[in-house]
Amino acid sequence: MSRYAMLLAPSANRVYADQASRMSQAELAAFAPVLSSELDEIGLAVIGGVEYVTFTAALSARDVAYLSNLSSAYALFELLDGDLLRPVTMTALAQYDSDLITIPKYAGKTNEQFTKLVLNLTLLASASAEKMLDGHLTVLDPLCGRGTTLNQALMYGYDAVGVEIDGKDVEAYKLFLQTWLKRKRLKHTAELVPMRRQGRRAARRLEVTMAASKDDHKAGAVQKLTVLEADTTQLDGLIRGNFADVLVTDLPYGVAHGSYDDNGGISRRPLDLLERAVPEWLPLLRPGGAIGLSWNTKVARRELAEDILLAAGLELVEHAPLAHRVDQGIERDVVVARKTS
Repeated sequence: MSRYAMLLAPSANRVYADQASRMSQAELAAFAPVLSSELDEIGLAVIGGVEYVTFTAALSARDVAYLSNLSSAYALFELLDGDLLRPVTMTALAQYDSDLITIPKYAGKTNEQFTKLVLNLTLLASASAEKMLDGHLTVLDPLCGRGTTLNQALMYGYDAVGVEIDGKDVEAYKLFLQTWLKRKRLKHTAELVPMRRQGRRAARRLEVTMAASKDDHKAGAVQKLTVLEADTTQLDGLIRGNFADVLVTDLPYGVAHGSYDDNGGISRRPLDLLERAVPEWLPLLRPGGAIGLSWNTKVARRELAEDILLAAGLELVEHAPLAHRVDQGIERDVVVARKTS
């Protein structure tokens, strides 16, 4: 058994950075089921005036590859003779340059580190946890906005599917992604096409194929991204079922995003949306798939969100507390649940 120290990446968001150590310990513990060694004595230590997340384990190369994807991981060291640090080479999943995720800046964008944390927790709770490092998974974000979660899925080498009700967000995401792919000189196709349901135009669909290199493209190793401009509570006939390994989304905070209510207006109440959307979302998940949700607990209590998931037949997955402050009006939390059949 060796003692390890993980240096956390700085965050541009000061409030999130102040809570990153606690949240990283919770995320680290969630990796335990896929590792060949138990993680013991998870905690914090200050070495040379710098704070590290520390733990004891006998890590294999594959274990290190898993932990390299911890959302706030910056560097990993083995502790020798007290406070001596021996660097451990990290091998994070990174199909593309990091600016795929960091360039987009807009009001309401979810912190990139937090997005990665929720995706990780959901993957690790799913039947696909053992395949996390191997690609060929599909991530669904049914409230995708301008694609923060979708971009992280692409970074991992996965396919991604999103649903977004706001056509301007879909167009903005298409423009960003096309511009980014052209600037990186990556082979790709991208088109926004109408979709019909029962003979009527019902939505628009953004379809993108892309590859991380020319060799990958030549070999047919392409990734697929699909975004539907549609109401997430009315997906019947627009998308096939049983395709997603995980569903990860950030529920409306009572400020932006939403779906149409029964009167045709936009509803931004997260619990109302969740109650109407979960029956639409569940058929899209493969058996053993998992759902990871984040939301503002100031407008929706955790117990009520859990009740909706339980009523839909999902199994709640336990993890260490992740509730944290975002700003004066937002206290954010995470819930993960698994589809058992």
